[in-house]
Amino acid sequence: MTADTAAASRSRRSAGWKAIVDVSYSAEQAFAACVLVDAWSASEPAEVATAQSACTAEYQPGMLFRRELPPILRVLEEIGERVETIVVDGHVWLDRSGRPGLGAKLYQALDEKVRVVGVAKTRFGDAGHEMPVLRGTSRRPLYVTAAGMPSVTAASWIRRMHGEHRIPTLLRLADRLSRTG
Repeated sequence: MTADTAAASRSRRSAGWKAIVDVSYSAEQAFAACVLVDAWSASEPAEVATAQSACTAEYQPGMLFRRELPPILRVLEEIGERVETIVVDGHVWLDRSGRPGLGAKLYQALDEKVRVVGVAKTRFGDAGHEMPVLRGTSRRPLYVTAAGMPSVTAASWIRRMHGEHRIPTLLRLADRLSRTG
């Protein structure tokens, strides 16, 4: 691919792209995966990327960003693209008072220029501020919060994602890629 062709490809990919990211850990390493899509209803990724980095923080409830933000930023560097929206496995906001979670810290790290949608499988405490999203035949909702946009809009996007199960197909793929590289 020539430099001009690569630049044209990057230009086409940068408008409206969504990045779905997830992180997993071994004893000393963090593994991040990013799945790029051009539509919320996509069933297949347009591109995937993975990145590995040292695990620099222990898990602490409410402080997931200390552990996951560095590998997420690294995998976003790997794709070298400016995306419109990033979906994280976790919360953007932890409570009604606006206590920042992983998604809010990512939004801040990106100078509040890229929307961030948080999709959590459980509530953080008794928060109640998130948008519950039921998918498929599941009776257990996903909990959606967002930065840079209304959470109700983000919830409608997550509802539209491909897959008949509670966890959308490409969120599941990002999880699997983070675990397997």
